[in-house]
Amino acid sequence: MLQELSIRNFAIIESLTVSFGQGLLVMTGETGAGKSIILDAVSLLIGGRASVDYVRHGTAKAEIEGLFDLKAGHYVFALLTELGIEAEDQTLILRRDISSQGKSICRINGKLVTLAILREIGQAIIDIHGQYEHQSLLQDENHLTMLDDFAKEDIFQHKQEYRHLFEQYKKVSSQIKQLLENEQQLAQRLDLLKFQFDEIAAAQLVPEEEEELIKEKRKHTHAQKLFKGVMASYEALQNDGGAVDSMGLALSYLQELVEYDDQLADPTEQVEAAFYQLEEAVQQLSRYQDQMEVDPERLNEIESRLQIVDQLKRKYGATISDILVYASKIEDELDSIVHKEERLDELKQKQEYILEDLLVEARNLTRVRTAIAKELEKRIKAELSGLHMDHTVISIHITPVQSGEKVELAGEARAIRAEGWDEVTIYMAPNPGEPLKPLSKIASGGELSRLMLALKSVFAKVEPVSTLIFDEVDTGVSGRVAQAMAEKLYHISKDQQVLCITHHAQLAVMADEHYRIVKEMKENTTKTSILPLNDQERIHESALMMSGGNVSSVTLKHAEELIAAANQYKKKSEN
Repeated sequence: MLQELSIRNFAIIESLTVSFGQGLLVMTGETGAGKSIILDAVSLLIGGRASVDYVRHGTAKAEIEGLFDLKAGHYVFALLTELGIEAEDQTLILRRDISSQGKSICRINGKLVTLAILREIGQAIIDIHGQYEHQSLLQDENHLTMLDDFAKEDIFQHKQEYRHLFEQYKKVSSQIKQLLENEQQLAQRLDLLKFQFDEIAAAQLVPEEEEELIKEKRKHTHAQKLFKGVMASYEALQNDGGAVDSMGLALSYLQELVEYDDQLADPTEQVEAAFYQLEEAVQQLSRYQDQMEVDPERLNEIESRLQIVDQLKRKYGATISDILVYASKIEDELDSIVHKEERLDELKQKQEYILEDLLVEARNLTRVRTAIAKELEKRIKAELSGLHMDHTVISIHITPVQSGEKVELAGEARAIRAEGWDEVTIYMAPNPGEPLKPLSKIASGGELSRLMLALKSVFAKVEPVSTLIFDEVDTGVSGRVAQAMAEKLYHISKDQQVLCITHHAQLAVMADEHYRIVKEMKENTTKTSILPLNDQERIHESALMMSGGNVSSVTLKHAEELIAAANQYKKKSEN
């Protein structure tokens, strides 16, 4: 769950730190007080899109940090381990800074990460439901994802096998299409590849050859300097009175003296070893002089060879190894073009075999989805019943998808996509006697709000997220429906932490913790803060929400009764 949220210099928030507990947490306040701004900050914390407009005017950067306490064994810890991020005592700290220049810096437990990683981790632990999700719910293309998310364990293996076959099918289809290209294009391609392959083959490149040529070129370029230097070194060591003679003389003295004092044994052995090493070095220098040749022709050959290598590198790869890999690749393509018909027959046969298996897996996906759709319908209907939509009919339709890769099946053209050949649409009839309609045809915002809450109730039991955030999920409802939604949110909060922004007193009184968001104008600046409310403050805030601003003894009494009734309901639910 989200234990603590810290926000600095974010929009109209100068500095705000708030601690949260478990259960149902409600945030209330006047319109424009900054409730949505706090939600925007949390959204950015889990990878949402940033903007310099979020940085408080006159400051260098906005800072958002969240401290999370997760259950042991949460799958996000496996992701962190793969990323090399330590997480002690199930604690996770997400942080995001946004500079006034628009640069975004993301950290997890103090380690810098990419925005993509922050988003992956953040969205695995927090699910934000804003009013925009009503629009997402209306889009039919999202219904397939919803169904598959509900069927995660049952459908995972089938989807994995299908996608593997689909990728193979696409690859083979692409190869067939390439072979069936215009004959003139193929002929031109054949000439180009043959020229390139012959050019590389004629060079007879050898791996590591360039490095050896460069070393040899360096040696030939500096041959005179090498010869003179080696000769001078040899003479300094070998001539009369040179290092070898001096070392030999010193050794003879020491060998004679060591007989009188064994403390000279170690230096004698060291001088003896150095003497023999020096003699060996002199012999090597002598051999080097004998073998050394100054060959201008060889230097020309090396430079010509390096020039050929450079020309090929400019065309075909950064290294000789890259060039040889490219040559192998075009050799395969040449072979496929030259033996086009044979290759085409092979690919078509392979495509047919893959398609047979692919269609089997597509049917499996449809079968699993059909069974899961029935279960999901029952679960949604059960949740809607508790939201005063007892007579609502929910029907999940699975039909053949219309757009995608076309394949032949028993003489009939069917479309397939990466997710299978199914199209999923949720239909709904809110009232008795009404025909089923796609959700996109349902106009009532209150009905959509309740449907979304029903879906969240269902998915709360299968999703691993530890915190659910609802932004005015009770929009468009009132009275007993608002009360039912409040009770539904309370029941969800038994398993997951639920943060809810609301304007309804029925929901506010059900909270385990209640926070008021206030906006203050001071010295030509605007500041937003969040205040945890005690029991008396909760009564006043609830009365304020019911009265619209005119708190009286009557509204205070009503608010007190609502809170007492909510506490009684929660106590009864626990028994």
